[in-house]
Amino acid sequence: MVETDGEEITDLPPSAKLVFKVLEYDGPLTQKQIVEESMLSARTVRYALERLNDIGIVDEDIYFADARQSLYRIREPVAADGGKGGNKDACCAE
Repeated sequence: MVETDGEEITDLPPSAKLVFKVLEYDGPLTQKQIVEESMLSARTVRYALERLNDIGIVDEDIYFADARQSLYRIREPVAADGGKGGNKDACCAE
């Protein structure tokens, strides 16, 4: 699982885990859409998103359909090779 600053997703409250799973399966979503999908209260979703953001699991972007809202998505993990990917042998011929 994702780990940041000594805290990981397994340490979060159940509501934050549910919001994480909703975003994992249905994301990216607005806060209102997360409330509808998870059937949690708006306040609980706000708190869960805050906790997920604190440990660096979610990204918040502008929702272009309605700029008053934000769009939340699971942050993409960074590859161990610095995001370059691919085969190291393919790039370095001897």
